Amino acid sequence: MSQEPSTPPQDPPAGIALFDLDGTLLPWDCQLLFRQHVTRREPWRILFLPLFLAALPLAPLLGTSRMKRVYHSYLRGMTTETLARHSREFAPSAVGRMHPPLLDEVARHRAAGHWLILSSASPECYVMEIGRLLGFHLALGTRIGATRLFPPLENHKGEAKTRRLHALLPSSWFGPDGRLRNSHGYTDSRADLPMLGLCEQVTLVNPSPALS
Repeated sequence: MSQEPSTPPQDPPAGIALFDLDGTLLPWDCQLLFRQHVTRREPWRILFLPLFLAALPLAPLLGTSRMKRVYHSYLRGMTTETLARHSREFAPSAVGRMHPPLLDEVARHRAAGHWLILSSASPECYVMEIGRLLGFHLALGTRIGATRLFPPLENHKGEAKTRRLHALLPSSWFGPDGRLRNSHGYTDSRADLPMLGLCEQVTLVNPSPALS
C-alpha cells in the first residue's frame, strides 16, 4: 500500500504504532542489503569496502556514528537523484523480506485507524520509501548529508529517536505521564528503550536476553 507522508493532526489519533525496522520488521541489517543493492548496480563502489574493514579494529574508539560514516563511504560522489532512485528500487525487495506476522500487525493497526510511525537508525533515504510502500504516516531514519567520502550524519538511534518524535508530534499526543496516548511500540533492540519509554504497550520481537 503506497502512501505519502502525512502531517500529524493536532488531535491525537485513535492509536499510535511505532515500529523499528532492522531486526523488527526486517530480520536483516537493512544497511547491508542496501549496500549490496547499490554495488550490484555500480560494482566499482565495492572498492570502498577496504576502508570500512580497515576501520573495524578501531570501532571501540570511533563509536557507532563514526563507523557508520566510514561504512557509507561507498556512496561517495553519488548524486541526490541517483541515491533517491536506488532507494525507490530497493524498497520493494526489503518489504518482500519482512516478517509476515509483523506485516500483519502493521495492517491491523492501519485497519484500526492508528497512526503508523516507522523509526529506524538506517538511512532515511530508503526508510521513507519503505514506509511509503507499507502505508506508514511517518518514516524517520538517519539523515545522511552530502555524499563525501565520510558523509556527515546524525545517527537516528536511542535518544535521538525520542527527540525527533517530540519535535515532530503535537504536544497533545502526549499524556500527563509523558507517553504517547494509546501507543504501541515494536522493537528487537535495547537501543530502542528510550522510544519504548514513550509507549503504553510494548512488543519485543526476538529480543536479546539483555532486552527481555
